[in-house]
Amino acid sequence: MSRTTVARTFCSGARFGAAWSRMPWFGAAALATALALSAPARALPPELERSLARLPAPVQARIRANGARWDGWSEAQRHEFAQRAAHWNQLDAAERGARRERYLAWQALSADERAQAQAAAARYAALPPEQRQALRAQFDALDRSERRGWLLGPTLGADYPALQPLLAQLPQEQHATLLAALRGLSAAQRKDLAVLVQRTPPQERERLRAGLLATPAAQRGTWLHDALAR
Repeated sequence: MSRTTVARTFCSGARFGAAWSRMPWFGAAALATALALSAPARALPPELERSLARLPAPVQARIRANGARWDGWSEAQRHEFAQRAAHWNQLDAAERGARRERYLAWQALSADERAQAQAAAARYAALPPEQRQALRAQFDALDRSERRGWLLGPTLGADYPALQPLLAQLPQEQHATLLAALRGLSAAQRKDLAVLVQRTPPQERERLRAGLLATPAAQRGTWLHDALAR
């Protein structure tokens, strides 16, 4: 598979510039990364080359740098990548979206949380098959929202059902800030916050979020204590 063909494969037959303008940032970044791994900019078809010039400078630099990696790959490595690209294109849109979501969730975890998750996965893999099946059945029986909550990692996953109303209808660009604040709380403080969330009417939760984020991290414990006392 040529570099141009691989690039076109990731674009799924659509013009890259038009696709970029319609995609949310995480989708565009995923596509740009995939394209970056498939071909250096000088090997792109003309319409993709023109679209590349319209991307943010850091994305252009990453695409061109990763393109240089392609030039350094052996034929076997390029063939393996082409097979992965073909497999990706065979997935339906829902599955591709789910995999992107899991990938981005993993990238957002701290090194410590990744280590915890990997250790848990190793323990799970070491269990007898019947125990793994039982645990999987328990997980599959959870509400979909609760299952997705575990994508936030071991720190927030267990608290997600109680804290979910605080994240509901939150603009995507504000998620990272709020999640960082939640991860910065102790387990006891998150429990206090969960009580506040449940006590707060939906129309007032934006004010609760704003109050939490406006409070310096070192003072959030006191802020929670005072809010619960009111």
